[in-house]
Amino acid sequence: MALLKVNHVSKTFKSGNFWGKGRVIEAVKDLSLAINEGVCLGLVGESGCGKTTLGHIILGLEPPQTGQVLFRGKDFYKASSREKKELRKDLQAVFQDYNSALNPKYPVLTAINEPLRNYLRLSPGEEKKRIQELLEMVGLNSEDMYKYPFQFSGGQLQRINIARALALNPKLIVLDEAVSSLDVSVQAQILNLLAELKKELGLSYLFISHDIEAVYYLSDAIAVMYLGQIVESINDMSVFDQLAHPYSRKLLSSVLGIHPHMRKDLSAAFDELLIKPSKAEGCNYINRCDVKVQLCFEEEPALISVSEGHLAACHMIKR
Repeated sequence: MALLKVNHVSKTFKSGNFWGKGRVIEAVKDLSLAINEGVCLGLVGESGCGKTTLGHIILGLEPPQTGQVLFRGKDFYKASSREKKELRKDLQAVFQDYNSALNPKYPVLTAINEPLRNYLRLSPGEEKKRIQELLEMVGLNSEDMYKYPFQFSGGQLQRINIARALALNPKLIVLDEAVSSLDVSVQAQILNLLAELKKELGLSYLFISHDIEAVYYLSDAIAVMYLGQIVESINDMSVFDQLAHPYSRKLLSSVLGIHPHMRKDLSAAFDELLIKPSKAEGCNYINRCDVKVQLCFEEEPALISVSEGHLAACHMIKR
């Protein structure tokens, strides 16, 4: 049984103006995914595609209009307050902004101790011992618990946030752009740390990122998201270079170093602007697609099997 299952989840927002007029934005549209124990699912897509909204839905921060979020077999949004508290113990998060995640008025000891006091009945000595273990686990010193956030670098602050996320021995951690604000060299260190912790503790991750190279490095499976929908997914990283959807191919060709033989594709048009077609029917990717045909304007493609464990939503693949 999957640790996390998201079934046909949708979330819309209304954007208004001074006169009360606006439009409905589909941040997440009829989306489904699953994460098994011990697996890192990389969710990749450009800014504005709905990745963070989906992360908030999974964490219980943003209720969906439709669909289910099943964690450990329980429907999170139908659970009682007591059940939700227990589920949250096994579901933690590390966010992009490592500064705002820590209160500058309090030492690291207080920040990491907060979840321990909310959930566990430990003596002061046991609390300090656990905090010391957590800091050493993420590559910091036990003496660091008495320091304040301003005394640390960005990479060290993110290590502290990871330590706090690990405090209750969670089963799943949502990593929402957790390395994107760091320098490249520090990103590599944090990715290595996350990989080591996953192996040692048997953790599962939902790794949300716009950086397909980072996703490739850390993930066991990948889902590509565009305008609120999963357009492609693979559960075997050995076929990573066989991503078939036109959008996935452009994401892949926008970076160097993963697969050098694909560098010939770098001339492909690529921009950061997510453009939703004016018509409701048809494929969402029409305005940016180089291989569209008439069917793409008339019918929205469904996810179909490309090979075992590989799904993609594109009429041209179907052909």
